[in-house]
This record gives sequence, structure tokens and C-alpha cells, in this order.
Amino acid sequence: MKKVLVLYYSQSGQLQKVLNRLTEPLRQSDNIEVTYCEIKLEHTYAFPWEKEAFFNVFPESFKQIPQPVTAPPSEILNTTYDLIILGYQVWYLSPSIPINSFLKSTYAQTLFSNTPVVTVSGSRNMWVLAQEKIKVLLRDIQATLVGNIALVDRNVNLVSVITIVDWMFSGQQRKVWGFLPKPGISPEEIEASNRFGAILKPYLLKDSYTGMQKELVENGAVEIRHFLVSMDKKANKMFKVWSALIYNSKNRKALLKVFNYYLFIAIWLISPIVHMFHLLLLPVLCKSIKRDKKYFEGIDLKL
Repeated sequence: MKKVLVLYYSQSGQLQKVLNRLTEPLRQSDNIEVTYCEIKLEHTYAFPWEKEAFFNVFPESFKQIPQPVTAPPSEILNTTYDLIILGYQVWYLSPSIPINSFLKSTYAQTLFSNTPVVTVSGSRNMWVLAQEKIKVLLRDIQATLVGNIALVDRNVNLVSVITIVDWMFSGQQRKVWGFLPKPGISPEEIEASNRFGAILKPYLLKDSYTGMQKELVENGAVEIRHFLVSMDKKANKMFKVWSALIYNSKNRKALLKVFNYYLFIAIWLISPIVHMFHLLLLPVLCKSIKRDKKYFEGIDLKL
């Protein structure tokens, strides 16, 4: 009997739906036992967000400052799993505080050591550098990353900014102004995510994951949009400056307000200009685009 642990944090419930559908082929097998465990912290993060609370988690999110974690049930900690499926969200271009905190805890060291891991992320659209940070966290606890699935909101970048923000602050996955598309991963894509479980199942049963990530990518598990990769890299550099400035500052509230204005300008003024230059430079960037695509589709970690 193969034992699979689905470890996740899903603030809105969207990622939990993905994981439920994805693991359906595993749960239908008589040879696989699937256990779910939701990551919980001593401090909870309410959904929908209050605006002040949302911006207040920025420094700790980006700097990956762990918070106290609630212990998983003892029966989970005392079980050896053949595979862990780790479901995570991206907060401020980094793994969410609950995920980061858990992976830095002693509980993670107990569960993940020498264990194959498949990561499943649900994000707006920029996830590649958050996944790099996940790779480092998994390496540090001696886990083995064997697969990655990254599902995103596929709407136009600036449209998804409006719709995701509305969802975060209202709690309603609705059509903003009555005509913009609903935010998040589409219901059709969530429904179709069982195909990833069907791909994963035979690799799990034979205890070998060689070639699995390639098959997952061929079936749409990962999509690399190079402009978003470029923006992710640039934004990480700026967030590093802002988070260092704000974290532990006596003027934290005031600086967070300034950061809020900076984000507005960066998204609505700077990013369209950067996108335009990116399109103009595509012929020059051809080699780096191919190199980035190959790397970020995979599961290896650059040392």
C-alpha cells in the first residue's frame, strides 16, 4: 500500500479544490492511501483580507520570516509516506507565510526527509521564483522534488490584477463591473486537473519518477510566459529593497502606505512600458528565453 500525504494551505479554498480533483485517480486506487493535512499557524490569516492586513504581511512574506506553526496530528507525524503532495499559494513572489513557516519547522524535517515531493501551486501568474524558493526549502530538509504543477489565472495580466484584488478584499469570485472575467484558476482547468493525478499514479506505484515532469509539462502542468519571468526577477529585486526598508522599521505603517502607492505605479505605469521594451527585444532575448523556459519547466535547482 502506497501512502500519500497531501499537505496544503488554501486560504480561499481554490487550491483545495484543485488538490481534491488532482488526487482523484490516486484515491480511486486500492493500492494507494491518501491523507490530507491542512497547514495551520497559531496566528490565522482571515479571508477576505482587510487591506491593511494584506499589506502588513509583505515584509515577512517576502523575507520568508517563519511564524509559529500548529503541530499536525501525531498519526501523521508518525507515518512514513511514499509521496508528499505540497499545495501552496504565492504571497508577494514568495511561498505564503504558512507554507514557508511549516517548511522551516521541525515537523517538516520529520515528514519530508528522504521523501519524494510533488509541488502544486495556485497563483495569479508570477510563480517561478517562488518555486525556486520552495526548491531551496525542500533541499534544506532533505526532500526530493520529483514534480511540479503550476496552475494560474490565465486572464490578461492587468485584467487579473483588478479581478484578483476584488476577490481578495470582497471574498467573492465574481465578474467585476459585470463584464470582466471571474478571477482565479478557471473551473474547467480545475476539473481537468485530474489528468495530472492520472500521470502521477503509475510513477508512484513503481517507485520511480524519472520522466514524470516531462510528461506533466507535455500535458500542460507548467506554462512559462517569459515576460512574466522577467517581471518576476525585476520585482524580486525591488521587493528585496522595500522589505528590508519596512521590516522592523519604526515607520512601518507609513512605509507600507508608500509601498502601496509604489505597487500601483509599478503595475499600471512601469510594467506596460517594460512589456513594450520586452517585445522589441524579443529577437535579442531568444536564447535566454529558451534557456529560462527549459529550466523553469523542470525540477532541478541551480546551485
